[in-house]
Amino acid sequence: MIVLLDDPRARSFEPFATTRPLGEVRAGALLIRERWAHVLSAPAIGFVSSPHLSGFSEFAAPPAHEGAVPAGTWLVNTRALPHLQATASDAAVLSIDGRVAAVRVGGDVTVEQLRDPLFSLDSVMPEAGPGAGTRVEVPGVWLEHVWDLTATLQELLLSDIPLVGAMVGARSITEPQATAQAALPGVHVIGLYDVLLEPGAEVEPMTVFDTSAGPVLLRAGARVRAFTRVVGPCYVGRQSTVTADRIAGCSIGDACRVHGEVSSTIFIGHANKGHDGFVGHSVIGRWANLGAGTITSNLKNTYGSVSLWTPEGVRDTGLQFLGSMLGDHAKTGIGLRLTTGCVVGAGANVFDAIPPKLVPPFAWGGPTPYGVFAPDAFVDTAARVMSRRQVELSEAARGWWRTVHRMATTDPRWTRT
Repeated sequence: MIVLLDDPRARSFEPFATTRPLGEVRAGALLIRERWAHVLSAPAIGFVSSPHLSGFSEFAAPPAHEGAVPAGTWLVNTRALPHLQATASDAAVLSIDGRVAAVRVGGDVTVEQLRDPLFSLDSVMPEAGPGAGTRVEVPGVWLEHVWDLTATLQELLLSDIPLVGAMVGARSITEPQATAQAALPGVHVIGLYDVLLEPGAEVEPMTVFDTSAGPVLLRAGARVRAFTRVVGPCYVGRQSTVTADRIAGCSIGDACRVHGEVSSTIFIGHANKGHDGFVGHSVIGRWANLGAGTITSNLKNTYGSVSLWTPEGVRDTGLQFLGSMLGDHAKTGIGLRLTTGCVVGAGANVFDAIPPKLVPPFAWGGPTPYGVFAPDAFVDTAARVMSRRQVELSEAARGWWRTVHRMATTDPRWTRT
């Protein structure tokens, strides 16, 4: 069994930490929880994160863990991202770049211990029993900051796509080329990497796949509409649709609608970008909606490194390319322009004027100062959005969202503008 641990740094990965544990964020082709479940060949039974996430519930996500983590359970740091070819074998400790990433705990550990800011996985390593003391170094990367989700995206996609494709029985349409052309008339492939289709994926004629820089994987139910250029490495999740223009170097989660020019961007899932407008080097939360013509800037006019708001203050990311971070259920109006390194908090609904680099959670309005999206109005809107995808917002979830609304709108870390 696996328990996913958000350490203090992971709990500051805003705007996503407001509404979800880090294990339910997409990194590379998979959610971080899915990545660890594959590497350890075990199910995740719970997570430990900020107390306000105790009511979190979503699809196959495990609940917040209660009580003690029993001996023998894998405890993993969610900021550690192992490559999918990594295996635990008989190890008791997995490390990435010399740092402990996962431990099969040697004795019961309480949730209170895990939430201690000084807690370290090194303190719960087993001292006896099978595999005790066996430490295995595995390939992977660490997330030091929230913007590392985009900075590590290409590396992870290049590693993930062939393995995920093999896991789901995807077929290559590029070998042999003659067969591919017969099966998918009017589809053109440029480059030497694979285009992989899980059974049930659809590709319309007049589609171009450019695999010069990496492979492409379409999951079951994914659709690529005519007149789209898909540039690898690129992952398109189950029941997602991409259409028209250039989709390059992206990880698109399940049940998304993506239209227009999109580059090096993560869609956690169930998000909608149904119209024109450039989005680059960004992370889009679940159930977010980008109005027609919403555009992100991902490069400063000076070509310098981009700064981003964090709960500890504005930080220089060291990245030349960085777009926007949009939290869960964030909404943008038509024609909205988002500045380089813009953070839009969960549940915010902004329109008309160019927002500042920070939009607090549940902000509402056009020019600043923003109002506050009333909790009941927000919950009703969220319920309507989710019901369109045949997902019910239960009474328990409604109550949890009101709790998150109260917490986020009174949290002094967010400076209202």
